[in-house]
Amino acid sequence: MEGITAIVALGILAAALGLVLGIAARSIQVEGDKVEEEIDALLPQTQCAQCGYPGCRPYAKAIAAGEADINLCAPGGDAAIRALADLLGREVKPMAHDVDPEENTIVAVVDEPRCIGCTLCIQACPVDAIIGAPRQMHTVIATECTGCKLCLPPCPVDCIDLTPVADANSKPQWTRPDVATSTI
Repeated sequence: MEGITAIVALGILAAALGLVLGIAARSIQVEGDKVEEEIDALLPQTQCAQCGYPGCRPYAKAIAAGEADINLCAPGGDAAIRALADLLGREVKPMAHDVDPEENTIVAVVDEPRCIGCTLCIQACPVDAIIGAPRQMHTVIATECTGCKLCLPPCPVDCIDLTPVADANSKPQWTRPDVATSTI
């Protein structure tokens, strides 16, 4: 009887301590996560890793923890820096010297005749800007491409080039020069 009473008492004590620790963890974690979530919401969600972090959420976490500066997001540019400075009460800074703001002015372009349709670039693209099917040519949706260069390393035939946005936009992605278009 004493053994059962001791087990019940320890079970009640463990449950009470677990409840107290759970409540404490939530109350402490909410503030940190709230700031992190607000920072993350201001980032462009391109997951391009140009900031040196594997994605926007890890970068937001580093900013919230004071481990990263607010001026590392090339796709977000000056607008993201201003928004982060306003949120965190920090001074607006220029883009970090090791982040090239011109990266936002380039896009990937697939040299379609050389493309073997391996889909490795599609899998690497963090913003789904590359479309195609296995063993078929792929193409880049220029308006979705962030110029992050993550599609370049996995391409086994080196058929992806980076080009200025103006050049990519002047070349229609969905028309064939040998087919006349009709106007209805």
